[in-house]
Amino acid sequence: MRLRALLDTDALGLRLLGGEDELDRSVRGVMTTDLRDPSRYLSGGELVLTGLAWRRGPDDSEPFVRILQSAGVVALAAGEAELGDVPEDLVQACARHRLPLFAVNESVAFATITEHVVRQVSGERAGDLAAVVDRHRRLMTSGPAGGGPDVVLDLLGSDLDLNAWVLSPAGRAIAGAGAAAPELPASVCARLAAEHLSATRAGRRAPHRVAIDGTTYSLFPIRSGGRGAAATAGGRDVRATVLSDWLLAVEADAGDWPEERLDLLQGVTQLISVERDRRDAARTVRRRLAQEVLELVQTGAAPAEIAARLRVAAPVLLPGLGTAPHWQVVVARVEWQDSDLEGGQVAQSLLEEILVDPLSAGPEPSDRIAVAHSGDEAIALVPLPAVATDHDGAEQGLIADALLTAVRAPLSAGLADDGRLTIGVSAAVHSAEGLRGALEEARHARRVAAARTGLVCAAGHQELASHVLLLPFVPDDVRRAFTARLLDPLREYDRKHRAELIPTLEAFLDCDGSWTRCASRLHLHVNTLRYRVGRIEQLTNRDLSRLEDKLDFFLALRMS
Repeated sequence: MRLRALLDTDALGLRLLGGEDELDRSVRGVMTTDLRDPSRYLSGGELVLTGLAWRRGPDDSEPFVRILQSAGVVALAAGEAELGDVPEDLVQACARHRLPLFAVNESVAFATITEHVVRQVSGERAGDLAAVVDRHRRLMTSGPAGGGPDVVLDLLGSDLDLNAWVLSPAGRAIAGAGAAAPELPASVCARLAAEHLSATRAGRRAPHRVAIDGTTYSLFPIRSGGRGAAATAGGRDVRATVLSDWLLAVEADAGDWPEERLDLLQGVTQLISVERDRRDAARTVRRRLAQEVLELVQTGAAPAEIAARLRVAAPVLLPGLGTAPHWQVVVARVEWQDSDLEGGQVAQSLLEEILVDPLSAGPEPSDRIAVAHSGDEAIALVPLPAVATDHDGAEQGLIADALLTAVRAPLSAGLADDGRLTIGVSAAVHSAEGLRGALEEARHARRVAAARTGLVCAAGHQELASHVLLLPFVPDDVRRAFTARLLDPLREYDRKHRAELIPTLEAFLDCDGSWTRCASRLHLHVNTLRYRVGRIEQLTNRDLSRLEDKLDFFLALRMS
């Protein structure tokens, strides 16, 4: 803004005392000070506001004004509340150094002037930034990628002093952690994603505002041009896109922003959406490879044919890899209540997000993942370039529980109370011959996960022991009757006598029926333990020395 514009606003209470010929100077900021030498805090272009507390006598004005002029200050505004009229020695010093001088009426707070200048300057800079953003959009849509979201976020940081980040719906920082903005803790990213998904599912109007640890963030949805925009424009179910769209998190309260700035941020989200669609297009080859491999596996193709297709896929997923990798299969399913909406595409996007290796180098680590989808199910082929082993020699790869450690909370917010995500993870396989078994193993694990409670559940191949595999598929009424017949007499006895028969039974089975080990674990005398076990057998008409009865108790405890 120009200095001249300050005089056109009566509410600021400014009166020009000198410097009429310099009123076309541009104001880039504002600073309030009563220091005798504020030069260390000045960068040039400021309007300086002062209450004159630094002035002890007429000789102080000359050095103070000289310091301001040397620092590139564009004007000085002196308050009349302390001394009444602005001293003549200050007027003369400003005239000698050609520094415009304003008097501030005592009824006007410096904060009022500061807020007005900052708003006007930000508006001008936003207009300049909008032009840059528009130019960047043309570059990205008409030619090679123009640097991705980080370039736009750098512009927000440098031109509007806004820290901003692009986050995935699972809470992963996609862009923004760098020179333009500090890195956000993973816990904050997860909370921001959860708040965004909750607000979207509730139908609240964006931007969504949330305060975390004393800091306010404004959240802007980034609609995918391929999926999100079409869904929104057509009035389709928001569940088709809520778990797929990115979001822009800005460290600011957008509640009192002018429309111009809100429009600018909307333009930024549209620009980032272009990059999102570009990345989706780049995944087309990997998705096609996954689809071809899985079709061969499911139609019973010869292992040699599957192996040939895997050799084609490996260089695409792991460029430069010298040897064929091992593979894991991950199956995911998204299901919605009271809806015929297919969740396969949403599950595909989620797997591509969840399976990103945070330690992978490069701007797009999810380039190493191939995911196909059909109906409500998505299937991922995950290459493992070097399968490590633990101290017991067991192969290590993707672990089901670890996949959901950071994403369970935000994704649950997006699923709300009418959706579920279930995931199954296979063991690593060394060749094409094992891929069919890995796919079935991942599907079994997913069904085990689906039998659990919770909106987001996962199970791995380690959990497919016989009882874990079978119990989820026993009808609920049968499970309840079986459990009640064996355990209800013990629970009732414990309730009346505080005898702890149930904990004793659990410990006895965990110790494989060893009296000494069980007594030691429970800190009991062996005779006391024998009394409790005898009471369990009496109440249930079972014999804990028999393998069949031990197994029944074991299953009943697992189902309870």
